[in-house]
Amino acid sequence: MIQLKDIIVKFDDFEALHNINVHVKEGEFFTFLGPSGCGKTTTLRTITGFIEPVSGTVQMQGRDITHVPIEKRNIGIVFQSYALFPTMTVRDNIAFGLKLKKLSKAEIDQKVNTIARKVDLSDEQLAKAVSQLSGGQQQRVAIARALVMEPAIICMDEPLSNLDAKLRVQLRNELKNMQREFGITTIYVTHDQEEALTLSDRIAVFNKGYIEQIGTPNEVYNHSATEFVANFIGDINPLGEGVTQGLNLDRNRHHFIRLERVRVNRAKDEGEYQAQGVIESREYYGLYIKYYIRSAGQTVKVIEKNDGINLYEPGDTVTVGIHPQDVMSY
Repeated sequence: MIQLKDIIVKFDDFEALHNINVHVKEGEFFTFLGPSGCGKTTTLRTITGFIEPVSGTVQMQGRDITHVPIEKRNIGIVFQSYALFPTMTVRDNIAFGLKLKKLSKAEIDQKVNTIARKVDLSDEQLAKAVSQLSGGQQQRVAIARALVMEPAIICMDEPLSNLDAKLRVQLRNELKNMQREFGITTIYVTHDQEEALTLSDRIAVFNKGYIEQIGTPNEVYNHSATEFVANFIGDINPLGEGVTQGLNLDRNRHHFIRLERVRVNRAKDEGEYQAQGVIESREYYGLYIKYYIRSAGQTVKVIEKNDGINLYEPGDTVTVGIHPQDVMSY
């Protein structure tokens, strides 16, 4: 569907993207994930045509669009700021691109009404000025305006970042449902790991202009390809020398384990490393409890499902268990 081949982008002497290769499949929800300044938005802007690479090609459906103007790429764009016209009505905002294409009023009205229903915007909201809507409603308008043009793909640059946490979670679910309903190929940019893991079919993890790993959410989380990915995606324990020796791991490498993989007060399995530990502190989240346990010369973070029965107190002595197959090494 969309293929980036050996993309290099420079701003004067600064090389922002180093040999980027990505293949986004038809109907896929594909996320560019990484910290600020890592190259994810630059890559998105290269796809949409705002940035031209110094070398490499952008292909869409097998056609080279590297030097095709933005307006001729048939790509819908939802910006972080939404880029809506605040004094125009919601209806006029959604219809803006259709009017530029000089469609008839009847056709424009039909398309706007259809897309408004699909993104849950009422007739009453269509008549309002955009400035009268909430942030979540404005986000729906921005998506509707992009989708009404029937683009081949839609690109979204941090579309939820300006919303409060509760609304972000709600609209995240709506976004995924909408994408499934429309079946449209979606490229999504975010720095939020949870957002990426929740929404994506596949994720490209960016770091300093390079792609460290491309994979499914499960692959990047449980089988992180590099130490950067292991540390950036979710929370993780670096394993100290005591545990490394106990597991007979290579002391010349760095070893990590996810919090939920550490076992507390369980019967010892074959090949498992176990050591005594003392609960230093805990954080209560309701669904689960996060413990900080001093064991083998280090503090190990552990997530335990909250069963309402086993609740360890600071100062309690527990057994910490680690399976060697759960350890990621770099």
